[in-house]
Amino acid sequence: MLYFQIFLLVLGLALLVKGADWLVDGSAGVARKCKVSPLVIGLTIVAFGTSAPELAVSVASAIGGSTDIAIGNVVGSNIANILLILGLSALFHDLPVQKSSLRLDLPVLLIASGLLVGLGAWQNSLQWWDGLMLLAVFSAYMAVLLTQARKEQKLLPQSGAEEPRTEEAEPAPKGKVGQWLAHMKEKTWFLVALVVVGLAMVVGGGTVLVDAAKYIASYFGVSERIIGLTVVAIGTSLPELVTSVVAAVKGETDIAVGNVIGSNIFNIFFVAGISSLFAPLAFSASNLVDSLVALGAAALLFALSLFRGHRLGKAAGAVMLVCFVGYYVYLFLA
Repeated sequence: MLYFQIFLLVLGLALLVKGADWLVDGSAGVARKCKVSPLVIGLTIVAFGTSAPELAVSVASAIGGSTDIAIGNVVGSNIANILLILGLSALFHDLPVQKSSLRLDLPVLLIASGLLVGLGAWQNSLQWWDGLMLLAVFSAYMAVLLTQARKEQKLLPQSGAEEPRTEEAEPAPKGKVGQWLAHMKEKTWFLVALVVVGLAMVVGGGTVLVDAAKYIASYFGVSERIIGLTVVAIGTSLPELVTSVVAAVKGETDIAVGNVIGSNIFNIFFVAGISSLFAPLAFSASNLVDSLVALGAAALLFALSLFRGHRLGKAAGAVMLVCFVGYYVYLFLA
Protein backbone atom coordinates (compact mmCIF):
# COMPACT_ATOMS: atom_id res chain seq x y z
CA MET A 1 0.00 0.00 0.00
CA LEU A 2 2.86 2.39 0.81
CA TYR A 3 4.41 1.86 -2.64
CA PHE A 4 1.06 2.55 -4.31
CA GLN A 5 0.77 5.85 -2.40
CA ILE A 6 4.28 6.79 -3.56
CA PHE A 7 3.15 6.09 -7.14
CA LEU A 8 0.10 8.37 -6.61
CA LEU A 9 2.44 11.05 -5.24
CA VAL A 10 4.48 11.01 -8.46
CA LEU A 11 1.33 10.88 -10.63
CA GLY A 12 -0.15 13.88 -8.82
CA LEU A 13 3.05 15.87 -9.33
CA ALA A 14 3.07 15.05 -13.07
CA LEU A 15 -0.55 16.23 -13.41
CA LEU A 16 0.33 19.43 -11.56
CA VAL A 17 3.29 20.27 -13.77
CA LYS A 18 1.53 19.79 -17.11
CA GLY A 19 -1.76 21.23 -15.88
CA ALA A 20 0.00 24.37 -14.65
CA ASP A 21 1.69 24.77 -18.03
CA TRP A 22 -1.66 24.69 -19.85
CA LEU A 23 -3.32 26.87 -17.21
CA VAL A 24 -0.74 29.65 -17.61
CA ASP A 25 -0.87 29.53 -21.42
CA GLY A 26 -4.67 29.52 -21.51
CA SER A 27 -5.24 32.20 -18.85
CA ALA A 28 -2.65 34.57 -20.34
CA GLY A 29 -4.23 34.09 -23.78
CA VAL A 30 -7.74 34.70 -22.47
CA ALA A 31 -6.53 37.85 -20.72
CA ARG A 32 -5.14 39.23 -23.97
CA LYS A 33 -8.22 38.23 -25.99
CA CYS A 34 -10.64 39.79 -23.50
CA LYS A 35 -8.42 42.87 -22.99
CA VAL A 36 -8.24 42.13 -19.27
CA SER A 37 -4.88 42.50 -17.55
CA PRO A 38 -3.04 39.27 -16.67
CA LEU A 39 -2.91 40.58 -13.07
CA VAL A 40 -6.71 40.39 -12.77
CA ILE A 41 -6.72 36.90 -14.32
CA GLY A 42 -4.06 35.82 -11.84
CA LEU A 43 -6.02 37.25 -8.91
CA THR A 44 -9.29 35.56 -9.94
CA ILE A 45 -9.36 32.53 -12.27
CA VAL A 46 -5.88 31.19 -11.57
CA ALA A 47 -5.97 31.99 -7.85
CA PHE A 48 -9.39 30.37 -7.38
CA GLY A 49 -8.45 27.27 -9.32
CA THR A 50 -5.12 26.69 -7.64
CA SER A 51 -6.67 27.25 -4.17
CA ALA A 52 -9.30 24.56 -4.73
CA PRO A 53 -7.17 21.83 -3.06
CA GLU A 54 -6.91 23.97 0.11
CA LEU A 55 -10.70 24.37 0.12
CA ALA A 56 -11.32 20.64 -0.32
CA VAL A 57 -8.78 19.62 2.33
CA SER A 58 -9.82 22.21 4.94
CA VAL A 59 -13.56 21.54 4.58
CA ALA A 60 -13.02 17.77 4.77
CA SER A 61 -10.74 18.24 7.79
CA ALA A 62 -13.30 20.48 9.55
CA ILE A 63 -16.10 17.98 8.94
CA GLY A 64 -13.87 15.17 10.18
CA GLY A 65 -12.91 17.08 13.33
CA SER A 66 -9.26 17.53 12.34
CA THR A 67 -9.23 21.28 12.99
CA ASP A 68 -5.42 21.38 13.37
CA ILE A 69 -5.15 20.22 9.76
CA ALA A 70 -7.84 22.70 8.62
CA ILE A 71 -6.12 25.71 10.25
CA GLY A 72 -2.60 24.46 9.54
CA ASN A 73 -3.48 23.97 5.88
CA VAL A 74 -4.64 27.59 5.46
CA VAL A 75 -1.85 29.19 7.49
CA GLY A 76 0.90 26.88 6.25
CA SER A 77 -0.18 27.34 2.63
CA ASN A 78 -0.04 31.12 2.97
CA ILE A 79 3.45 30.94 4.48
CA ALA A 80 4.63 28.58 1.73
CA ASN A 81 2.96 30.67 -0.99
CA ILE A 82 4.92 33.79 -0.08
CA LEU A 83 8.22 32.57 1.32
CA LEU A 84 8.70 29.44 -0.81
CA ILE A 85 6.77 30.06 -4.02
CA LEU A 86 7.50 33.74 -4.60
CA GLY A 87 11.01 33.17 -3.30
CA LEU A 88 11.67 30.46 -5.89
CA SER A 89 9.86 32.36 -8.65
CA ALA A 90 11.96 35.49 -8.00
CA LEU A 91 15.12 33.43 -8.51
CA PHE A 92 13.96 32.56 -12.05
CA HIS A 93 12.72 36.00 -13.09
CA ASP A 94 12.34 39.47 -11.57
CA LEU A 95 8.73 39.81 -10.41
CA PRO A 96 7.22 43.29 -10.79
CA VAL A 97 4.58 44.17 -8.21
CA GLN A 98 1.91 46.31 -9.84
CA LYS A 99 0.79 49.59 -8.26
CA SER A 100 -2.75 48.22 -8.08
CA SER A 101 -1.46 45.37 -5.90
CA LEU A 102 0.37 47.81 -3.63
CA ARG A 103 -2.78 49.95 -3.31
CA LEU A 104 -5.39 47.19 -2.93
CA ASP A 105 -4.36 43.54 -2.96
CA LEU A 106 -1.41 43.57 -0.56
CA PRO A 107 -3.21 45.79 2.00
CA VAL A 108 -6.20 43.43 1.79
CA LEU A 109 -3.87 40.47 2.38
CA LEU A 110 -2.39 42.21 5.44
CA ILE A 111 -5.89 42.95 6.76
CA ALA A 112 -6.96 39.34 6.16
CA SER A 113 -3.87 37.94 7.90
CA GLY A 114 -4.31 40.35 10.83
CA LEU A 115 -8.00 39.49 11.07
CA LEU A 116 -7.20 35.77 11.28
CA VAL A 117 -4.70 36.42 14.10
CA GLY A 118 -7.16 38.71 15.92
CA LEU A 119 -10.11 36.32 15.74
CA GLY A 120 -7.95 33.38 16.79
CA ALA A 121 -6.48 35.25 19.76
CA TRP A 122 -9.84 36.69 20.85
CA GLN A 123 -11.96 33.53 20.85
CA ASN A 124 -9.36 30.74 20.56
CA SER A 125 -11.42 29.52 17.60
CA LEU A 126 -13.18 30.52 14.39
CA GLN A 127 -16.96 30.18 14.80
CA TRP A 128 -19.62 30.15 12.08
CA TRP A 129 -20.36 33.86 12.54
CA ASP A 130 -16.66 34.59 12.02
CA GLY A 131 -16.87 32.59 8.81
CA LEU A 132 -19.81 34.71 7.61
CA MET A 133 -17.85 37.88 8.34
CA LEU A 134 -14.81 36.60 6.42
CA LEU A 135 -17.02 35.71 3.45
CA ALA A 136 -18.70 39.14 3.53
CA VAL A 137 -15.31 40.91 3.42
CA PHE A 138 -14.22 38.61 0.61
CA SER A 139 -17.34 39.47 -1.40
CA ALA A 140 -16.62 43.19 -0.96
CA TYR A 141 -13.03 42.71 -2.13
CA MET A 142 -14.13 40.78 -5.22
CA ALA A 143 -16.67 43.50 -6.05
CA VAL A 144 -13.90 46.13 -5.92
CA LEU A 145 -11.61 43.94 -8.03
CA LEU A 146 -14.22 43.37 -10.72
CA THR A 147 -15.10 47.07 -10.74
CA GLN A 148 -11.44 47.84 -11.39
CA ALA A 149 -11.40 45.35 -14.26
CA ARG A 150 -14.41 47.07 -15.86
CA LYS A 151 -12.70 50.46 -15.53
CA GLU A 152 -9.61 49.05 -17.23
CA GLN A 153 -11.71 47.88 -20.17
CA LYS A 154 -13.41 51.29 -20.51
CA LEU A 155 -10.03 53.03 -20.59
CA LEU A 156 -8.87 50.90 -23.52
CA PRO A 157 -9.21 52.39 -27.05
CA GLN A 158 -12.64 51.65 -28.47
CA SER A 159 -11.67 52.02 -32.14
CA GLY A 160 -11.25 49.01 -34.36
CA ALA A 161 -7.54 49.68 -34.81
CA GLU A 162 -5.30 47.40 -32.86
CA GLU A 163 -2.72 48.80 -30.48
CA PRO A 164 0.84 48.32 -31.66
CA ARG A 165 2.45 45.30 -30.08
CA THR A 166 5.33 46.07 -27.77
CA GLU A 167 6.10 42.64 -26.38
CA GLU A 168 9.07 40.66 -27.59
CA ALA A 169 8.44 38.34 -30.48
CA GLU A 170 8.17 34.71 -29.46
CA PRO A 171 10.43 32.20 -31.20
CA ALA A 172 8.84 30.44 -34.14
CA PRO A 173 7.33 27.08 -33.10
CA LYS A 174 9.21 24.01 -34.24
CA GLY A 175 7.61 20.95 -35.82
CA LYS A 176 4.08 20.32 -36.97
CA VAL A 177 2.74 19.90 -33.42
CA GLY A 178 4.28 23.20 -32.33
CA GLN A 179 2.88 25.02 -35.36
CA TRP A 180 -0.55 23.49 -34.78
CA LEU A 181 -0.51 24.58 -31.12
CA ALA A 182 0.56 28.10 -32.07
CA HIS A 183 -2.33 28.28 -34.55
CA MET A 184 -4.87 26.90 -32.06
CA LYS A 185 -3.78 29.36 -29.36
CA GLU A 186 -5.18 32.13 -31.56
CA LYS A 187 -8.67 30.68 -31.04
CA THR A 188 -10.55 31.83 -27.94
CA TRP A 189 -12.42 28.53 -27.44
CA PHE A 190 -9.13 26.61 -27.42
CA LEU A 191 -7.64 28.99 -24.83
CA VAL A 192 -10.71 28.52 -22.62
CA ALA A 193 -10.37 24.76 -23.04
CA LEU A 194 -6.73 25.00 -21.94
CA VAL A 195 -7.79 26.88 -18.81
CA VAL A 196 -10.52 24.36 -17.96
CA VAL A 197 -8.41 21.26 -18.61
CA GLY A 198 -5.38 22.84 -16.92
CA LEU A 199 -7.44 23.70 -13.83
CA ALA A 200 -8.85 20.17 -13.71
CA MET A 201 -5.37 18.67 -13.92
CA VAL A 202 -3.97 21.07 -11.31
CA VAL A 203 -6.81 20.48 -8.85
CA GLY A 204 -6.94 16.72 -9.50
CA GLY A 205 -3.17 16.36 -9.30
CA GLY A 206 -3.04 18.40 -6.11
CA THR A 207 -5.79 16.33 -4.49
CA VAL A 208 -4.17 13.01 -5.42
CA LEU A 209 -0.78 14.24 -4.22
CA VAL A 210 -2.10 15.53 -0.88
CA ASP A 211 -4.02 12.34 -0.13
CA ALA A 212 -0.94 10.27 -0.86
CA ALA A 213 1.33 12.58 1.14
CA LYS A 214 -1.05 12.49 4.15
CA TYR A 215 -1.01 8.70 4.11
CA ILE A 216 2.77 8.57 3.90
CA ALA A 217 3.19 11.14 6.71
CA SER A 218 0.69 9.41 9.00
CA TYR A 219 2.38 6.08 8.24
CA PHE A 220 5.47 7.46 9.97
CA GLY A 221 3.48 8.85 12.94
CA VAL A 222 3.66 12.64 12.43
CA SER A 223 1.28 14.92 14.42
CA GLU A 224 -1.77 16.57 12.77
CA ARG A 225 -0.40 20.10 13.27
CA ILE A 226 2.91 19.24 11.60
CA ILE A 227 1.08 17.38 8.82
CA GLY A 228 -1.16 20.39 8.26
CA LEU A 229 1.70 22.91 8.24
CA THR A 230 4.11 20.88 6.13
CA VAL A 231 2.87 17.98 4.02
CA VAL A 232 -0.70 19.23 3.51
CA ALA A 233 0.22 22.93 3.29
CA ILE A 234 3.02 22.44 0.79
CA GLY A 235 1.01 19.77 -1.03
CA THR A 236 -1.99 22.05 -1.49
CA SER A 237 0.38 24.90 -2.40
CA LEU A 238 2.00 22.87 -5.16
CA PRO A 239 -0.51 24.18 -7.73
CA GLU A 240 0.52 27.73 -6.82
CA LEU A 241 4.19 26.71 -6.76
CA VAL A 242 4.22 25.07 -10.17
CA THR A 243 1.89 27.68 -11.73
CA SER A 244 3.89 30.64 -10.42
CA VAL A 245 7.31 29.21 -11.30
CA VAL A 246 6.10 28.24 -14.79
CA ALA A 247 4.55 31.72 -15.18
CA ALA A 248 7.81 33.35 -14.08
CA VAL A 249 9.86 31.24 -16.50
CA LYS A 250 7.44 32.14 -19.32
CA GLY A 251 7.68 35.83 -18.40
CA GLU A 252 4.01 36.02 -17.32
CA THR A 253 5.10 37.67 -14.08
CA ASP A 254 1.75 39.36 -13.36
CA ILE A 255 0.19 35.91 -13.14
CA ALA A 256 3.02 34.68 -10.87
CA VAL A 257 2.55 37.48 -8.31
CA GLY A 258 -1.22 37.83 -8.69
CA ASN A 259 -1.69 34.08 -8.30
CA VAL A 260 0.05 34.03 -4.91
CA ILE A 261 -1.58 37.18 -3.51
CA GLY A 262 -5.01 36.12 -4.74
CA SER A 263 -4.60 32.58 -3.42
CA ASN A 264 -3.60 33.83 0.05
CA ILE A 265 -6.58 36.19 0.22
CA PHE A 266 -8.82 33.36 -1.01
CA ASN A 267 -7.37 30.95 1.59
CA ILE A 268 -8.18 33.19 4.56
CA PHE A 269 -11.48 34.72 3.54
CA PHE A 270 -13.02 31.85 1.57
CA VAL A 271 -11.34 28.60 2.65
CA ALA A 272 -11.22 29.43 6.38
CA GLY A 273 -14.61 31.12 6.14
CA ILE A 274 -16.35 28.16 4.49
CA SER A 275 -14.58 25.61 6.74
CA SER A 276 -15.73 27.38 9.94
CA LEU A 277 -19.35 27.06 8.78
CA PHE A 278 -19.06 23.28 9.05
CA ALA A 279 -17.32 23.15 12.46
CA PRO A 280 -15.61 25.57 14.86
CA LEU A 281 -11.90 25.76 14.04
CA ALA A 282 -10.00 25.68 17.34
CA PHE A 283 -6.94 27.93 17.68
CA SER A 284 -4.21 26.61 19.98
CA ALA A 285 -1.24 28.71 21.12
CA SER A 286 0.84 27.00 18.43
CA ASN A 287 -1.75 27.85 15.75
CA LEU A 288 -1.58 31.48 16.86
CA VAL A 289 2.22 31.53 16.47
CA ASP A 290 1.87 30.05 12.99
CA SER A 291 -0.75 32.69 12.10
CA LEU A 292 1.64 35.41 13.27
CA VAL A 293 4.33 33.96 11.00
CA ALA A 294 1.84 34.12 8.09
CA LEU A 295 1.12 37.78 8.96
CA GLY A 296 4.87 38.43 9.11
CA ALA A 297 5.34 36.82 5.68
CA ALA A 298 2.66 39.11 4.20
CA ALA A 299 4.32 42.15 5.82
CA LEU A 300 7.71 41.04 4.45
CA LEU A 301 6.26 40.74 0.94
CA PHE A 302 4.78 44.23 1.19
CA ALA A 303 8.08 45.68 2.49
CA LEU A 304 10.20 44.00 -0.21
CA SER A 305 7.76 45.24 -2.86
CA LEU A 306 8.60 48.84 -1.98
CA PHE A 307 12.23 48.52 -3.12
CA ARG A 308 13.97 48.19 -6.51
CA GLY A 309 11.19 49.88 -8.43
CA HIS A 310 8.55 47.58 -6.94
CA ARG A 311 10.30 44.46 -8.25
CA LEU A 312 11.11 41.23 -6.41
CA GLY A 313 14.56 40.19 -7.57
CA LYS A 314 16.98 37.43 -6.65
CA ALA A 315 17.98 39.12 -3.37
CA ALA A 316 14.32 39.33 -2.27
CA GLY A 317 13.80 35.71 -3.31
CA ALA A 318 16.81 34.63 -1.26
CA VAL A 319 15.53 36.52 1.82
CA MET A 320 12.15 34.79 1.51
CA LEU A 321 13.68 31.33 1.16
CA VAL A 322 15.97 31.87 4.18
CA CYS A 323 12.92 32.89 6.24
CA PHE A 324 11.04 29.81 5.01
CA VAL A 325 13.88 27.47 6.02
CA GLY A 326 14.17 29.23 9.40
CA TYR A 327 10.45 28.73 10.06
CA TYR A 328 10.65 25.03 9.24
CA VAL A 329 13.69 24.62 11.50
CA TYR A 330 11.60 26.20 14.29
CA LEU A 331 8.70 23.82 13.55
CA PHE A 332 10.75 20.69 14.01
CA LEU A 333 12.89 21.94 16.92
CA ALA A 334 10.15 23.66 18.98
